[in-house]
Formats: sequence, C-alpha cells, structure tokens
Amino acid sequence: MSRRRSDRVQGILLLDKPEGLTSTQALNRAKHALGARRGGHTGSLDPLATGILPLTFGEATKLSAYLLNAGKSYRAEARLGVATETGDADGAVRTEAPVPRLKKAAVDQVLDRFRGEIEQVPPMYSALKHKGERLYEIARRGEVVERRPRPVTIEELRLTALKPDGMTLELRCSKGTYVRTLVEDIAEALGTCGHVVALRRTAVAGFDEGRDPWVTLAELETAEAPRALLMPPDSALRERPALHLGGDLTHFLRHGQPVIVPQAPTEGFIRLYDEEGRFFGVGEMIDDGRIAPRRLLHADT
Repeated sequence: MSRRRSDRVQGILLLDKPEGLTSTQALNRAKHALGARRGGHTGSLDPLATGILPLTFGEATKLSAYLLNAGKSYRAEARLGVATETGDADGAVRTEAPVPRLKKAAVDQVLDRFRGEIEQVPPMYSALKHKGERLYEIARRGEVVERRPRPVTIEELRLTALKPDGMTLELRCSKGTYVRTLVEDIAEALGTCGHVVALRRTAVAGFDEGRDPWVTLAELETAEAPRALLMPPDSALRERPALHLGGDLTHFLRHGQPVIVPQAPTEGFIRLYDEEGRFFGVGEMIDDGRIAPRRLLHADT
C-alpha cells in the first residue's frame, strides 16, 4: 500500500484487547489490518488484561494525550492468600499467607481507606523509568530500586463478589493508577496477601463497555471495510463542549492566535469546529478570557 493511501487512515479505534498480547503488539496488528502507517495506543494494558484500548491513527494521534490523561474504569478479580512477583497471575509465587474469614461489611470498611486520594508505590514490574531504564527490565534481573509514592485518585471502589479465597472489585480511577498495586495493598489491609488473576478495562474517557462499538482483533482482521470501524478524531473529546466558529476566528486560531468568543465555555478544553462544521482542533480558555489553540489538526483531516 502506498504511503499516500496509508496517510488517509484517520480516526480512533476502540479495540477490545485480548489477553496475551502487549498493547504494542495489539497496535501493530491493528495497523496492519487498517493499512495504517501512523498510529499509537493511549495507555498500556498488561498482557494479562483485556478491555478497551483506544488506538489513534493519523491526525488523531495528536489527541492521544487527552485519552491518556482521562480517568479509567476496571473490573479486577483477585486471589487472596498468594502474592506473586509481578502482582498478577503471570508472575512466580513470591509468598503465601492464610486468608482470614471475611465478611462483606468488613471488606467494605477496608475498601473505604482506599477511596479518594491515596498514594501508591509503583510496582517494579512497570514501564516507569529509573535512570533511563524501565523498571521491569531491572526487576527481571532480580533487582529492586527505591520508588517514590505517587498520588492517585480512586473515585469509585466497589466489592461485587466475595469468596473464601478471592474477591471481585469494580473501580473508577485517575490516570497512573496501578490496579495490581491496589489489590496487593487491599489484601495486606485485610490481613493477608493477594494478586490479580483477571483484569478488564471497562471505560476510558467516556467510552463505555456496552455503549460504544468496541472492536475485537478478529472482527477488525476479517472486516471487508476495516476503516469503517474507526470513530472520528473529535470523539476523543466528546465529553467536552463544542464551539462552532466563523471563518475569521478559525483563521486566527489556525495560525496560533487566541481569540475572543462571546458566551464561550469558561474552563477546560473545547472542541473547535469551523463554519462548515469540520473539527479542526482543541482550544482552552486562558486567563484573559480568550480561547487559545492547544492542539490543531491538519486542515484536510
């Protein structure tokens, strides 16, 4: 496929990532199926994890940060009494401990400690860097380095199933939250240890399981018109207000100049459309009351 033809792949694919693939492997298969030259994923999922992995192609890659920074929701199944080196079922057993008899009310009390703003120590098996090297690369050598706690927000945390040796949790959290670490910390607070045995991401930035057209790799790779499965770039910010502008205002914004727009939204990011209804980028209200361009897409997207 020619470079010119592949450049026309524009949009967002809501991939339902299967278990067993890294996010990069899933992206590469999607790029091949679409004939896309340029693409990216918006927040890694561990190989064990399944669920929504928004992929961006063409000019839509410019909007990846807005998906990366968005809140996410998960359903996590945990096994209690066994801890692993990686915090999930892919790792070797590190330690075992008895599991106390747990009642739902008592577990809910413990979960309340983890709701709201908390601090997490990132796991060694993560993609964060230490002196230019990925932590998981250091961990694979059997080494451990100090990691500073990082603030995250657990907006919702619910117990949906409880067994003698396990539990299922549903949560909504801020970016940067490690569910494996959360499960380990909850297990410790319950007087035992634990790890994640199944993890599914159920929502990102308003893209919800059951509401949006998620696509499996099998569906993508067998579709007669795979590009028809793409959502438009502006769907990355569909929860943000939209502003339709006249030609002069569009011209100034496209050239990097802030503009005054009466009755414009007063805070946060704004989707920008020209007088013909074409999405051309993202703006933001600045302190002096003008809207400044933050991320602009090519005119013929």
